[in-house]
Amino acid sequence: MKPRRVVVTGLGALTPIGNTLSDYWEGLLSGTSGAAPITYFDASLFKTQFACELKNFDPLDHFDRKEARKYDRFAQYALVSVAEAIADAELPLDRVDKDRVGVIWGAGIGGLETFQDEVLNFAAGNENPRFNPFFIPKMIADIAPGLISIKYGFRGPNFATVSACASASNAMIDALNYIRLGYADVIVTGGSEAAVTKAGIGGFNAMHALSKRNDDPKTASRPFDKDRDGFVLGEGAGALILESYDHAIARGATIYAELAGGGLSADAHHMTAPHPEGLGATKVMENCLRDAALDPSEVDIINMHGTSTPLGDIAESNAIVKLFKEHAYKMNINSTKSMTGHLLGAAGAVEAIASILAIKHGIVPPTINHQTPDEDIDQRINFTFGKPQEREVSVAMSNTFGFGGHNACVLFKKIS
Repeated sequence: MKPRRVVVTGLGALTPIGNTLSDYWEGLLSGTSGAAPITYFDASLFKTQFACELKNFDPLDHFDRKEARKYDRFAQYALVSVAEAIADAELPLDRVDKDRVGVIWGAGIGGLETFQDEVLNFAAGNENPRFNPFFIPKMIADIAPGLISIKYGFRGPNFATVSACASASNAMIDALNYIRLGYADVIVTGGSEAAVTKAGIGGFNAMHALSKRNDDPKTASRPFDKDRDGFVLGEGAGALILESYDHAIARGATIYAELAGGGLSADAHHMTAPHPEGLGATKVMENCLRDAALDPSEVDIINMHGTSTPLGDIAESNAIVKLFKEHAYKMNINSTKSMTGHLLGAAGAVEAIASILAIKHGIVPPTINHQTPDEDIDQRINFTFGKPQEREVSVAMSNTFGFGGHNACVLFKKIS
């Protein structure tokens, strides 16, 4: 059986620089930083006191009070972004075969705030400790796709992917293959994360992973800059509606782009550090190109993992030069994490959306906050510093790499 083509027909975004798809895109093009002092809790005792939180997000705008209390923030974010994506796709919920619609969702951690708060409450308790009856279902990572399926009645394949910061990309790749092989006609996919918590900031601080630029948070996420000192923690969600090409055409859907390929690999090197030679990064991009049946010279842009960490930015840049050779200097490379911060398990989704919109509009979002070149990074690469650049974009790649050495790469191309 010939694999079916898979296309993107709907998008939804809830990010630190925009709570809707259009606001997110506007934030990217204006070079907006989502970083600011933490408001969710008193962070004064932490080494890092800022993050990329959502702005003006009130769950009661989307859920009634009783319902909102049942959901961890990561699940709330998932439901909100999916609602926008389904509306954007104009998916006919009254006519679509719901046995053929699945949900495959990514989350690197899941209900971290729920887990944190329940443990703190238990520790502060007395001889009769009490737990919230929703503790377990609020916490588990797979509750997000479960809640989405319950809300819309989707009875197709339903599960969560957990591969740290590659989770959402893994979800998209699984969704791609399930549709290719005929197990579903439509899959809701993407990822969400809500780790801006005491446990999240404290845990990443203990690893020395976060920037400590407390005096100037907005410039703290500075991928490829010599003075970068770690990533900025972000939160939010991104959702994509994937369909078989034939299903989309039959219902007259508007198509953003084709999801033409996905690649996976492992560094097999270290719990948190990338392979110093970028071997896993090179291999995952090779695998993605092979899956899409494309040559490296056909790629126009790459949204890098680009976290603003000292080791990661070098390894990934070297991997791109190694694989793409001279073509590496003809592409536009960017890191939208310079604006959104690092959304962990949701990163792959919101960055894929940025790549898809670059194809649609012919504009590459910038990498902001670059001030000092790093001599260990090839300066011939066009990192799209400072402001967006217009160019015809037919093929866009997006990289995500997770703790444990998990690598995932997705490739979108203009529909033809």
